[in-house]
Amino acid sequence: MNNNCKIAFAGFGEVNTPRDIIVKKCSNALSALKAEDGVEVVSSIFPITDDYPGKDVSAAVEELKKGDFDALVLCIAGWIPTHAVVSVAEHFKHLPVVLWGLCGWIESDGRLVTTADQAGTTALRGTLEALGYTFEYVYDIIGLRSNTRKVADFCIAASAVKRLRGAKLGTMGYRDMRLYGTLCDESQLKRQVGVEIDCFEMLEVVQRTEKLSDTDINEVIDYMRSNWHFTAAPSEDALQKTAKYYLAIRDICKERSCSGVTLKDVDGMKLLLGFPPAPIFMLLSDRDGLCTVPENDCPGGATQIMLRELTEQCGGYLEFYEFMEDRVLAGVPDFIPREITDGDTTITPAAFGELSQGLLNVSKVKPGELTMCRLGMKGGKLVLHLLKGEGVPCRRWEEAGWTQPAPQLPALEILLPDVPAFAEKVLGQHYFIAYGDHTAKIKAFCKMQGIEII
Repeated sequence: MNNNCKIAFAGFGEVNTPRDIIVKKCSNALSALKAEDGVEVVSSIFPITDDYPGKDVSAAVEELKKGDFDALVLCIAGWIPTHAVVSVAEHFKHLPVVLWGLCGWIESDGRLVTTADQAGTTALRGTLEALGYTFEYVYDIIGLRSNTRKVADFCIAASAVKRLRGAKLGTMGYRDMRLYGTLCDESQLKRQVGVEIDCFEMLEVVQRTEKLSDTDINEVIDYMRSNWHFTAAPSEDALQKTAKYYLAIRDICKERSCSGVTLKDVDGMKLLLGFPPAPIFMLLSDRDGLCTVPENDCPGGATQIMLRELTEQCGGYLEFYEFMEDRVLAGVPDFIPREITDGDTTITPAAFGELSQGLLNVSKVKPGELTMCRLGMKGGKLVLHLLKGEGVPCRRWEEAGWTQPAPQLPALEILLPDVPAFAEKVLGQHYFIAYGDHTAKIKAFCKMQGIEII
């Protein structure tokens, strides 16, 4: 998946500042921005000055209008009267904007030389705010690395906003186990995140399984046998059901252009069909790139799709089993995607109470630095709970009720800076993870969409 953000770069400097200085500063800034992951500069023009006839501004607007981009970077390389920048930016006011001030330098004899970059940005910041722009203010500091990563992260968030318009989360059924935390205001979710909830029925899935070809079913079974490590031989019935339900749900999601899917799990597939859907979720994620979460979790599925657009990771889900002084035990009772698996995808054939044999994922979860988040409702508003943690391999543990020896379910112990503070804000049992620190992009996305971060 290549979700590179398309950026336009406009570099500014006052007409009386030596032109070669402005050109050099803009050129260096542009090169540094192009080197950042996740961005593609599709249009650039500099220097744009405040020349009295306005030729530079006219030329810049004409050039920029040729491009198709997700965000506009206003690079301020020196003092520039506000009107020159606004005259360009106004043509692209519908797009998110970065106001990026460069900085001066230190000569060999210790003299600080400046082109008054922050005189230009400070004149502009309040103006852009007053004019109603969606923007981020970024400035460089002499002697430190340029803030290109922050520029890139904001632009990536802008691109995600654009891509999420029209995104769909397919849900088979609604409100599994009559949970409250999986419900959402669908109009509000559509307006602020962009994700639309698209419901389909389990009956349609069952009807489609009756029309599948043996060739397609056997191809999926061959995939499972080739790519999954089974601790014991699975029953042919479990493999057949997995393949059939997977193919039916896959085709529905494909026809409806869904980016993710959530299923009625406990009160649906397990209760009515007698089959746990864990391996179905795995196939949908690993083969088709769909975001997957159980239990009709609509705000959770939307979180997952948002996280994938911002990070290009699958946004695997974990739920909480225990709180400890400095960490939480977070795992799953069913499946994890291949992308967050450490080592082989390991499957244990297992019977769940009176259910027919299911295929339980007992793989290990990758450790590492994590960004965790979840959308939810607070006081009638859509909010996002966002935090960072460090996932470490978990101790030996089990969920009570399994026949001994109980399976070691996929899990991490996630070190948190303040467990009580986390517990006071937690929005639901499902949280979604991406490896690395992605908080800047997520915060930028929420700022653009008016979503409060807690």
